[in-house]
Amino acid sequence: MSLKNKVIVILANTRFDSAIRATSLFVARNLAKNNKVYFIDYPFTLKDYFTHRSSIELKVRKPKFSLFSDGVLDTDIDNFKVIIAPPVMPINFLPEGPIFRTALIANEAIISKRIKKVLKNAGVKEFILINSFNFHYPNIAKLTKPILSVYQCVDPMIVPYDMKHGIISENNLVKESDLVICTSKALYNEKKTQNPNTYFVPNAADIEHCSKALNTGLPVHAKLKDLPKPIIGYLGTLERRMDYPLILEVVKANPEKTFVLAGPVWDNHVPPELFKISNVHIIGPIPYDEVPQLVKGFDVAIIPFKKDEVSATIFPLKLFEYLCAGKPVVVTDFNPDLKDYTADTITYAGTPALFTAALNDAIATNSSEKLAARTAIAKLNTWEKRSEDIGEIISKHLS
Repeated sequence: MSLKNKVIVILANTRFDSAIRATSLFVARNLAKNNKVYFIDYPFTLKDYFTHRSSIELKVRKPKFSLFSDGVLDTDIDNFKVIIAPPVMPINFLPEGPIFRTALIANEAIISKRIKKVLKNAGVKEFILINSFNFHYPNIAKLTKPILSVYQCVDPMIVPYDMKHGIISENNLVKESDLVICTSKALYNEKKTQNPNTYFVPNAADIEHCSKALNTGLPVHAKLKDLPKPIIGYLGTLERRMDYPLILEVVKANPEKTFVLAGPVWDNHVPPELFKISNVHIIGPIPYDEVPQLVKGFDVAIIPFKKDEVSATIFPLKLFEYLCAGKPVVVTDFNPDLKDYTADTITYAGTPALFTAALNDAIATNSSEKLAARTAIAKLNTWEKRSEDIGEIISKHLS
């Protein structure tokens, strides 16, 4: 049962023009093919306003901040609009308690008032609200009264900034939402105990974008073209979930290989030693538009996450993006559920020795047949397919 001709409001945990594409954006854009979708841009705080006052991001939003503005930005998709709320107060520094919760309601009132204004101007009387991992504003459904409220849980909560108030807020969100949709089985098993209407819909790949890496005419990214091959590549944030002891052993055991780690760096988690190893290149964030060029330069793509209770809840986007680009993939055995969606197209290696052996085998045995198998698996795990699954779950509960 497909979801069609509905109005969907998505409260995102990201900004619509973020350099890193989030699950909420992929789902929003795909649902907009058959529905009218309003994507609520993650609100600027007054602190953000003054910190980023000369940024392009602020210049784009500033005309829509006014209380007299329509608050809407058009996008490249007719049915996909962005709602810009006025800046809210920075309150996360407050301790958990009545003062914080009162300030939170005041901020949520600002956001909710903007949503109501946009929908009223558009003549919308009924809508579905999807809160996509935005536990920072847990009461928007109460204030806007959708016909169905959905909470999409896409990650475990591990960042101290999020955990400070987010644990309480997310617990309330899960219990009070009509539906909960989780991107991993571990998250599904956890949230199911709080809300019986919980479903598992995993992450996926942006096939159209990632498959550009297969284009023979596409140049390899400038940051890779002069590096010696074979190149072992990772694309994603360098943070606490990485298995740094394993990484250090593997890069030292393979001096003939070049290891490229691309993405934002959390210095307090990355060991300083990693920056000093000659065959390791930590190149920083890569704009989304340049990702195909980067992945094209990888001989083997890796996901070296540590195996723990947090990683067991992770269903990484990059896995299917690697497969979509046709690349051999080696990952640690952090989440056994991945095997249900990847057939025999990726190799799981839980120790440094096994990881090295898997890299060598991937380089030695790569073939056009294996490339075709990887891209075939990727095509079964697209955002279009995942959005249809989400739409069917919502349709079922609406009826």
